[in-house]
Amino acid sequence: MSRVFIIPDIHLKPWIFDRAEEELSKSQYDIIVCLGDIVDDWGQELNLDLYRETFDRTLRFIEMHPNILFCYGNHDISYFWEARETGYSDAAQGTVVEGISLMREKLPSGSFAFIHRMDDVLFSHAGLLDIFVSHFCPDYQGDLDDLLKRINAFGKDELWCDVSPIWARPQDGGFELYPTGMLQVVGHTPIRKTDYFNGLLSVDNFSTYRNGEPVGDQRYVWVDTVTKEWGFTDKGGIPEEVPDSKLDIRSYRIGDRVWFKIKESESEMEQIYEGYVEIIDRYPGGYATIDVMSERKGEKCLYKHIPLSVVTEHKRT
Repeated sequence: MSRVFIIPDIHLKPWIFDRAEEELSKSQYDIIVCLGDIVDDWGQELNLDLYRETFDRTLRFIEMHPNILFCYGNHDISYFWEARETGYSDAAQGTVVEGISLMREKLPSGSFAFIHRMDDVLFSHAGLLDIFVSHFCPDYQGDLDDLLKRINAFGKDELWCDVSPIWARPQDGGFELYPTGMLQVVGHTPIRKTDYFNGLLSVDNFSTYRNGEPVGDQRYVWVDTVTKEWGFTDKGGIPEEVPDSKLDIRSYRIGDRVWFKIKESESEMEQIYEGYVEIIDRYPGGYATIDVMSERKGEKCLYKHIPLSVVTEHKRT
């Protein structure tokens, strides 16, 4: 497998498939992955026509592009489990179950799953976390494909929790992904623009606020499952550069060991200091600094407001 075209959360926006077809007509892709949440949106619980229109458009898209995989989202699977949440429509329950069932009938077995794996890339609605695996599969021994098969067979008891592959929100760096070293592509958490951080690619940029205004920039991305590169479809085959994790405040925790380069005064040469993160400061506009406890001339010294640009090395403790 290689180039994959990603369709993020739909949430009753059938025009997303129209836009996707425009992008698909410009380049060749081996397969398409939709990250789920086909249904539900702000204040649309009684708009059954919109639910039907969305499924009609989805089914037409499947007929034109049968090389597509779907990840179950929390909003999709909630109708099979009768697990009510924000946006859940009692009136649309039958429509949703029928619509997704028709989609499954039109596609090969295995086209719907909580997690899909292609080479070194995992696709899911929200992300696979180490804490989820260690809690629900503590006795797991075997390869990753066996583990994913086991998770894909889980039901409401395991998956209707805030660290599951349909509910997790690891974008802030507070959770470890499972396994390490792979790329994970997720939706679920609305973002202003596609975000990459420490092996997690978040693409839910078509969601809207309650007033209907878009949250994100509404750009599609592609992913190469062999190289783990990714890029925007409107930029052709040009991959995005992987950002330096040392420049992202989400990489840091209190107690982390860091080395940083500063000058004590204007007349001195830059020197490398070593210490431990004591405070993490975040400011409006995304700027961030760290306070580091180090030593100066044999005495402890707190260096305040160290910009991440002068960090030369960083180790988790």
